[in-house]
Amino acid sequence: MWRQVQGSHDWDGLVQPLHPVLRDEAARYGELVDACYKVLDMDPSSSRHMCCKHAKETVLEDAGLVKAGYEVTRYIYATPDVAAAPSATSAWVGYVAVSTDEMTRRLGRRDVLVSFRGTVTQAEWAANLRSSLEPARLDAHHPDVKVESGFLNLYTSSGDKSGGVGGMGSCREQLLREVTRVVTSFSKDNPREDMSVTLAGHSMGSALATLLGYDLAEHGLNRDASGCRVPVAVFSYGGPRVGNEAFKDRCAELGVKVLRVANVRDPVTMLPGAILNEGTKGFLAGWGATGDCYTHVGVELALDFLSLRDPGSVHDLGAYVASVKAEACGKVPNAAEDGGILAMAMELVGGQSAAASTWKEIAALQMGGLVQSLGF
Repeated sequence: MWRQVQGSHDWDGLVQPLHPVLRDEAARYGELVDACYKVLDMDPSSSRHMCCKHAKETVLEDAGLVKAGYEVTRYIYATPDVAAAPSATSAWVGYVAVSTDEMTRRLGRRDVLVSFRGTVTQAEWAANLRSSLEPARLDAHHPDVKVESGFLNLYTSSGDKSGGVGGMGSCREQLLREVTRVVTSFSKDNPREDMSVTLAGHSMGSALATLLGYDLAEHGLNRDASGCRVPVAVFSYGGPRVGNEAFKDRCAELGVKVLRVANVRDPVTMLPGAILNEGTKGFLAGWGATGDCYTHVGVELALDFLSLRDPGSVHDLGAYVASVKAEACGKVPNAAEDGGILAMAMELVGGQSAAASTWKEIAALQMGGLVQSLGF
């Protein structure tokens, strides 16, 4: 049933209640994204600062995924071009991989995977502040399609005149080249083999995954060597809104399937567009307000978890994966009962690093959304 798990019928009947096969796949892709955090070198004194600590041949095993069933073909870098961080350098944001022969037999198709981490660097935080909608400009035919400017900047900017890391170009250019190469190569060698393209990411990474899915489909790059369309599915974990209603509609027209795994207590999933969004559009129109509103794309797989001992876990990818594995659509194992905003604030005063990181991202997205809402 791999096509259903990849969203061929918009996950109808698989989400509520959560089907065990979809549960396992959502957890598996979440772990493949979590690997990005585990192998990222965040030591400022290291010569490999903000790069992957391991070689492509062993990176998934080194991340603890001994039997991941994928071979990494390329590392992907992004270089934000933002005034708040003019000296930003390229940082490793994820990888492209393809399923092994053994995993392909298990899955029922050759799976091309792109995995993205979330926000980590100062330049990426600064990009989150740029929450205004702007034309995507990824094709010349749909000027009404708009996306969050900060995510678009991360996706399209090479950051400097040299063209990014080693002249490889922007994050977008690296991705389009590599995904096209892998799809064409494997479909040419195995013309009778089914194939899928899966894009998975957490937080900022889920926004990049969604932009890539739209971009691939819009330009017809998700086609194999014989010209047949390869299905594209996005597995988003704790992802923010990415674009406007026209962006959502165009993704649907192109057949880009997005499963949003979202904790109902995670504020990042409610941003940007805290004021201007799909839920308030009708209300604002009644008051004579017009303009674009942020709109979520795809189908939501709603989770509900919170630990007062670690309020930052509401956005933590490990907590997301644990909740999915527990078939929760409820709470992660041993999660504390919700004690309200005051209790959460008191925990934050304790200065836990995970919480501080989460709320830093929330604040950046919220401030950018507020600026847009006020029309500055």
